[in-house]
Amino acid sequence: MLKHAAISSFLSQTKDRFHVYNQPVTLEEKFQMIDKIKGIEAVEIVYPYEVHDPAETKALLEKYGVKVAAVNVNIKAEPEFINGGITSSDPAVRARAVGFIKEAKDFAVAIGADKVTCCPLGDGYEFHLQVDYIEMWNRIVDSFREAGEYFGGFPLFVEYKPSETRGRCFINDAAKTLAMIKATGQSNLGVTLDFGHSAYGDQNPAEELSLLEASGVPYYIHINDNDGRWDWDFFCGSHHYLAYIEFIYYLRKFGYSDYLTSDTSPTRWDIIGTFEANSRITARIEGVLDAIGDGEIEKMIAGENYLATWKFIEEKIFRLGEA
Repeated sequence: MLKHAAISSFLSQTKDRFHVYNQPVTLEEKFQMIDKIKGIEAVEIVYPYEVHDPAETKALLEKYGVKVAAVNVNIKAEPEFINGGITSSDPAVRARAVGFIKEAKDFAVAIGADKVTCCPLGDGYEFHLQVDYIEMWNRIVDSFREAGEYFGGFPLFVEYKPSETRGRCFINDAAKTLAMIKATGQSNLGVTLDFGHSAYGDQNPAEELSLLEASGVPYYIHINDNDGRWDWDFFCGSHHYLAYIEFIYYLRKFGYSDYLTSDTSPTRWDIIGTFEANSRITARIEGVLDAIGDGEIEKMIAGENYLATWKFIEEKIFRLGEA
């Protein structure tokens, strides 16, 4: 069975442009909450805004028996990053953004985490003739090369997203992320594939996953869902049910053994219930796939008559009875 984690910042108060949701809680209370969420055993924690003291963090993790899926380093929130961190025209600003990633690696090692993940959301543009694309690309490659070189072979995963906080992020799909990693020449860089980012970026998450598998570059998974127009971080299967089933099928086919980390925002819904929905629907999908068997699914995919495939989906996957 696939194993699950949650991004711990979503276990507390969140807000959008108009509303504030849920109550603020301490880091210790977040770790206490993990123990109450069925199917969730680990956290992805945000550096440097959620955690900063490795000794304290490690002690709390051990106290509540919580594992760490990853350390997520934020390089978008500082005022000087408003026009980009790793692509800033100011070398000092770029150095600070890269410095955050290096510090996150130090923190991860200190608490026993096995990876850092980073989503460079502040690096992008809004308009034509706004930026020099080659210069921006070179700065991104140079920055991630330097960050990758730091601390030997410690894994650093780059998360792509179509937009936010910029109108268009430079690192916005799996293929471009792979191209950037190849350009760095660093073997310890990987890709964080967020199901919702892929879906609202007009991509097929299972196809992008397959591209990553074929590339040989390591990958790490965030799960959620949305309406295809924005990154709403809804619970899994609520909008792209069949796409999520296909995604889980390929994760299992490829032998994925890392965490499925819920990058899901509860907002109006119960926090514990929202994260339990992710682990529950995933487990039930795995149960259906187990009952069918990989051989039958492979035979179905290999068939050239999609009407027959669809009937198979109706009967074996959706489990619809006779009309």
